[in-house]
Amino acid sequence: MQLSKNFSLDELCVTNSGLPNRPNQEQINCLTDLCIHVLQPLRDLYGKPITVNSGFRSPLVNKSVGGVPTSEHCTGRAADLDCGSKEENEKLYNIIKTFPAWRQLINEKNFSWVHVSYNKNDNKKQLLKL
Repeated sequence: MQLSKNFSLDELCVTNSGLPNRPNQEQINCLTDLCIHVLQPLRDLYGKPITVNSGFRSPLVNKSVGGVPTSEHCTGRAADLDCGSKEENEKLYNIIKTFPAWRQLINEKNFSWVHVSYNKNDNKKQLLKL
C-alpha cells in the first residue's frame, strides 16, 4: 500500500526483530499524514531516495529496541531517517526545519540519523539533539 508517491506502508513497518509489527487503521492514518506532510515533501526537495530506518513500531518492537513507552513511533507519527552519511543526514535535518509543520526534529548522535515526527493536532516544532 502506497502512503505517498515514494513511501509505502511496508517500508514504514520494516523491523528486523521478528516480532509482529502491523499498524491498525488509526496508525496507518498517522503514517499517511507523516508521509504527506513531511516525508514526501522532504523527498521531493532532497531529490534522492531516503531510507526509513524505523517508522511504525508495535509496543513489542518498541520495547525490543529500547524505545520509550511514549514513543511516537508506536502511534505512527515518527520516522528515523538516514541517507548514508552524517553530512547528508544534516541536509535532511536542515530541509525539514524549513517546513511549516512538524512536531519534533531530533539530531540523533551527531547526525547518525534524523528523527522526525508529525501530529496534525500538535506540531510544536521542537528541536532536540541526542
